[in-house]
Amino acid sequence: MEFAQGICLDNMNEHEQEWLSIYPLQPTDYEKQHGIWPLRIGANIAKPHYHIGPRVTQYYYLLCVLEGEGTFIQRKKRYVLQPRDIFCLFPQVIHEYYCDPQQPIKKLILAFDGKQALATLARLGLTPEQPHMAERVSEQTITAFLNLFNEHQQAIARLHGMYAIFHSLELQNPLVQQHEGLLDWLEKGKQLIEHHFSEPITIEEIAHLVGIERSHFSKMYRKVYGIAPIDFLLQLRMQEAQLLLQHTSYKIAEIAQAVGYQDISSFSKAFKKRVGISPHAYREGGRLDG
Repeated sequence: MEFAQGICLDNMNEHEQEWLSIYPLQPTDYEKQHGIWPLRIGANIAKPHYHIGPRVTQYYYLLCVLEGEGTFIQRKKRYVLQPRDIFCLFPQVIHEYYCDPQQPIKKLILAFDGKQALATLARLGLTPEQPHMAERVSEQTITAFLNLFNEHQQAIARLHGMYAIFHSLELQNPLVQQHEGLLDWLEKGKQLIEHHFSEPITIEEIAHLVGIERSHFSKMYRKVYGIAPIDFLLQLRMQEAQLLLQHTSYKIAEIAQAVGYQDISSFSKAFKKRVGISPHAYREGGRLDG
């Protein structure tokens, strides 16, 4: 295919199911200050028996089909893959994809992460409920990928290259607002947990603040982020508690209040269940280690 020229077997390593060229990227602190940052950039050419999954991934993957045909399965839905299609793998969501043995797939790969990943993908028309879109890849997309291949050494160049890829795929019609609306309340809920975990707030209150029924909020949160909101809330509280126990002389009752607990008993019980030992033992262990 003419528009896929420039992506070939050169510099690709042969594996059991594919020829693959991948660049693992180590994001800098500067990149992590942005809402989204690249983690991997690459391309592959599938062998006839190519079959991935079922499995989950830790990060977001944007995949652009250049040639060939295949099938993509996510959340029990099947999507036919054809040239110029894009599809996305979402963290902790089971997926599976394979190619037609007669028409092996050639595709481009971009892995990324960050708080703005969902909102960015929504601008491309991709959501956890709709992870595939047909006929979206253009020559501009190919050029943006090739530029990122060649300029992946520097942080600013990586960010610029990643955004150039997204720009080439961005929807130019009102549908983007519809896709963003599906995820807007979920992202707001996540931010509320991150900003208010040190207060005695509940998941029911978070759901009420974003205008969603609690059980639906928890169900969708777990599907999209791979963790239940209550577990995320406890994770943030216990991480903060561990830091305070290790690096301050605050009383345990004071630390309990600082991470959203009204009484020391509830805090100690939650801490031991999460960490495996009591707050007092954790503090004493830290002193011994030091």
